Amino acid sequence: MRALIQRVSEASVTVEGSVVGAIGPGLLVLLGVGQGDGPAEAQFLADKTAGLRIFSDAAGKFNYSVQESGGSVLVVSQFTLYADTRKGRRPSFVRAAPPEVAQPLVEVYAEALRALGLTVAMGRFGAMMQVALLNDGPVTIMLEAPVAVS
Repeated sequence: MRALIQRVSEASVTVEGSVVGAIGPGLLVLLGVGQGDGPAEAQFLADKTAGLRIFSDAAGKFNYSVQESGGSVLVVSQFTLYADTRKGRRPSFVRAAPPEVAQPLVEVYAEALRALGLTVAMGRFGAMMQVALLNDGPVTIMLEAPVAVS
């Protein structure tokens, strides 16, 4: 499981002209589920996301997590994080989990964040989405859960 995390001042997701999820300050998480991922990887990544210290203190140092800063999280499923571009010009997505596996794991991830006390908004799984964000910093971090976390 992979998460591309962006610290944002605000972010939103629109589907068919309607906003389906929006947050103020916090994290926009583009979440990809890969072959072999399961609930353990989702929980691991949620814990890592919630505790990631990328919010600045008064001295400008990264000392606060989204939990400590009072921010929210916008989760957007993003199978293209598993693009394989090593051959040719068209990406292959064979390493991405199929939708029937990925969708429940995106929900497990979001619920794990909620269980940690975070306010979580969501995109719409499988929909064509327009994501708007105001990247704060900019700060963008890639996280990856090892497969078969125990």
